[in-house]
Amino acid sequence: MTAAHTITTSTATLTTERAPMRALVSWTLYDFAAQPYYTLVLTFLFAPYFAAHVVGDVAQGQTIWGYGAAAASVLIAIGSPFLGALADGRGRRKPWIALFSVILIAGLAALWLATPGAPKETIALIILAFIAATAAAEFSSVFSNSMMPSLVPPSALGRLSGIGWGVGYLGGLLSLALVAGLIVSNPATGKTLFGLDPIITLDAATREADRLVGPIAAVWFALFMIPFFLFVPDVKPAPLAPGEVRPSPARQLWTTVRQLPQNRDMLFFLIARMLYADGLSAIFAFGGIYGTAVFGWSALELGLFGIILTATGMIGAVIGGVLDDRAGAKTVILVSLVLLLIGAVGILSVDQTRILFALEVPPKAPGSAPFSSLGEQTFLAFAVLVGLVAAPVQAASRSLLARLAPPGQITQYFGLFAFSGKVTAFLAPFLVATVTLATGSQRVGMAAITLFLIAGMLLMLPVREPRAH
Repeated sequence: MTAAHTITTSTATLTTERAPMRALVSWTLYDFAAQPYYTLVLTFLFAPYFAAHVVGDVAQGQTIWGYGAAAASVLIAIGSPFLGALADGRGRRKPWIALFSVILIAGLAALWLATPGAPKETIALIILAFIAATAAAEFSSVFSNSMMPSLVPPSALGRLSGIGWGVGYLGGLLSLALVAGLIVSNPATGKTLFGLDPIITLDAATREADRLVGPIAAVWFALFMIPFFLFVPDVKPAPLAPGEVRPSPARQLWTTVRQLPQNRDMLFFLIARMLYADGLSAIFAFGGIYGTAVFGWSALELGLFGIILTATGMIGAVIGGVLDDRAGAKTVILVSLVLLLIGAVGILSVDQTRILFALEVPPKAPGSAPFSSLGEQTFLAFAVLVGLVAAPVQAASRSLLARLAPPGQITQYFGLFAFSGKVTAFLAPFLVATVTLATGSQRVGMAAITLFLIAGMLLMLPVREPRAH
């Protein structure tokens, strides 16, 4: 494997060959390192625990968590484009990734304070730590994503992005297996998901096993980011020509934004992605909470649920990456959105005594085995469909942005990419939280998510994808 042949411009480094294999593997380890935060904290374990036990009321807990997610989304939307413009003008990405890695690790570690029935002051501190960790994770991904075109040629961007997502899901799967299989036990049996005694003795009264999720994700991220910093080549800033003055990041960003209407495909794509990413994020943010409310799932069942979805997501990411380079990122996105919509509606069609909105089924028997009721099995089937296509739609979106963006402005556009994923991302969690609060129904609150998926799918139709040479 030869080192990448590079072309240096005033603002970016392009590649026509692949970077060394150790650089490619180390780049994919960023997703591997970061995924446990999304899997353990944001989706399957900590968020449902926070709503049900830290706050003590599931509906109120979902409301507070939703407002926290909305606040983080606003912060990301404001900061990402500016940070991208700043990086494009100065070249290097790794110092920024290091800074936000420290913030992410600190925010995750602070989740240890989330004791059951915590006072309002502690709940506020936990939400602030959650907001900081969420923003730091997204900010660091702007810089990591922008390094893709310097590692492989355009014809391989789909596979690199898809494999990165797949490796990320593997990280989520292994971290879930660690926590649910070796640490978190079933209160009724005292055994873990694997039927073993927990490898460490934790206080059940203060829910130490659930609180340990944040620190575990923090240590995981710190450990597996080491190869990224050692082996992934950074972009070197090009020297300025005599008399050349580097424009300010704000001016660079304003110039890029003003030029967007002239780039019709990029504009439609960013708006479409803004909407469907909003809906997708809301599904992940509230899916575990919804399942807990409907079926009364424990941490053990949530862990098993997460392992199943993460395994299907890993498969979907790799398949989607291959299809991306063959059929095109746009095709992968559109097909994934159709299947995602079917899965989301299917999930909402299930409650304790009905499936598909109208078919009556026996409720889950108290003390029964995980996923033993027909309602749970139907819920799980639709959730697996969501897990299978969620990774391809995200990976293909990343590779499509890399193909559409002007080379010298790649980080700026990934900043706008993050902006498009977050500028209205407060809206779906806010709407879910507000409608849930107003109606007292989680199902009615979550139904608003489908509107974002449909609108994003329609706006993707006119986007023209450049051919990878």
